[in-house]
Amino acid sequence: MQATDDLTVLRMKDLKDFIGLSRSKIYEMLDPKSKRHDPEFPRQVRLGTAAVGWYRGEVIAWLESRRQQRG
Repeated sequence: MQATDDLTVLRMKDLKDFIGLSRSKIYEMLDPKSKRHDPEFPRQVRLGTAAVGWYRGEVIAWLESRRQQRG
């Protein structure tokens, strides 16, 4: 199974713990108007009217791409 096949949904608390970034930093990376915007960062998945999450596999793939950029 590839990382992108993992459909486990991470809520914000789990995502913060998993990647080691703050909530505000995550939202800055999602905001196209922010100077810290990362167009490669996984998009949110709407879970309900007020609930969002991120697919764990997409987060792992994003982390892997960052590791590969390091060389």
